[in-house]
Amino acid sequence: MNFADLGLSDELLRAVNESGYTEPTPIQASAIPSVLMMRDVIGVAQTGTGKTASFVLPMIDVLAQGRSRARMPRSLILEPTRELAAQVAENFEKYGKYHKLSMALLIGGVSMGDQIKALEKGVDVLIATPGRLMDLFGRGNILLTGCSLLVIDEADRMLDMGFIPDIEEICTKLPKQRQTLLFSATMPPPIKKLADKFLSNPKTIEVARPATTNTNITQKLVPVTSTKKRAVLRSLLDQDDVRTAIIFCNRKTTVRDLNKSLKRSGYKSGEIHGDMDQSQRLAELDLFKQGEVNILVASDVAARGLDIKGVSHVFNFDAPWHPDDYVHRVGRTGRAGASGTAYTFVTSEDAEAIANIEKLTSQKIPKLAMQGDDKPADKDEADAAKPKRRSRRRKEEDGQSTSPAPAPKPAETKPRRSGRKATAEAPPTRQPAHRDEGPADWNGPVPAFLDVKLGV
Repeated sequence: MNFADLGLSDELLRAVNESGYTEPTPIQASAIPSVLMMRDVIGVAQTGTGKTASFVLPMIDVLAQGRSRARMPRSLILEPTRELAAQVAENFEKYGKYHKLSMALLIGGVSMGDQIKALEKGVDVLIATPGRLMDLFGRGNILLTGCSLLVIDEADRMLDMGFIPDIEEICTKLPKQRQTLLFSATMPPPIKKLADKFLSNPKTIEVARPATTNTNITQKLVPVTSTKKRAVLRSLLDQDDVRTAIIFCNRKTTVRDLNKSLKRSGYKSGEIHGDMDQSQRLAELDLFKQGEVNILVASDVAARGLDIKGVSHVFNFDAPWHPDDYVHRVGRTGRAGASGTAYTFVTSEDAEAIANIEKLTSQKIPKLAMQGDDKPADKDEADAAKPKRRSRRRKEEDGQSTSPAPAPKPAETKPRRSGRKATAEAPPTRQPAHRDEGPADWNGPVPAFLDVKLGV
């Protein structure tokens, strides 16, 4: 089967062919005809299977006829993150270049001014994150009564991010007579409930068992201690055939620290996390896509839906807290039929998380055979793992009992050069006062009045 068999227009087929695609993926082959027939659709497929094109392509042909009106978008696509929204916009530009469709992108982190101007001109396709959409709707800049087609993309991610109440409210403001498409990699009960409430007699398309990972991805668990994570990571980056890699961390601070460590070690790395503004995040993604950096350290903000070609490896520097996130993380490699490798670092504290992942995916992830735990610990991590020494005063403030500091021992006097023995009456050498001990002849904690005088 090829795209010409799906009923797409000649202009659209021309754009698809120029993009280098000839055969549709299973989700595209099943979903596109149903969307063209104006049916509601539930699409469940693992990441990297082409879900985005399965609704973008037929939408272009569906919207080819008609005219947009000011502040009244004809269709709405909801995305959980700014990156996903921007990626869908790129798909519309690529496949719709022979159609005269207008588009607006509503995401946070950028000025509202240009977005409002685009809405006032009228748009055929509105791509938005729920937060920015609700904000502009509350200001009266958007009317959703003319929206005849709704797409809820990455629905399970919407659930994880707490957007389901917003989506339910948005759905109530749309016309009841509309076409609704819902796509997700997993189908937890709340998403099933959402679909039952807002979709009418949908066609369910499931091209892979929910929460499965791509069979083209080689998955390995890497047993490691916390202090050796960076050393083992560098070893794998050097030994394995790593062309491009995304390294996922659970915390934004870990993302920043690990990226700095990799740069110090000479790797071409970048970072992306939620504390960065939108322009910075897009700039880092562009550097990664263009090959100026080949390692991207990321938080889960980048785990969902980003379609970056040629990612050969995924490293879970931290085992994901939620098993669904594992499916989406490893799905950044092995896309579009390519092969990939995913390593997950596991410590003794990660046993429960790994058990939940294996239960969700119904597979046992093999462990990487290590050649012995004789690699040196990373200096930064080793220093961070050492318990910090606290002064006696800090311990006393924390309510811990401390024994009085011993009085300094008198220094022994050495015999003089003249050969005479030192007399017993010779005064002991005075030791310098220590910050936490007070004057040399004081055996207890530093009194409050001395704190001020001594500058403690």
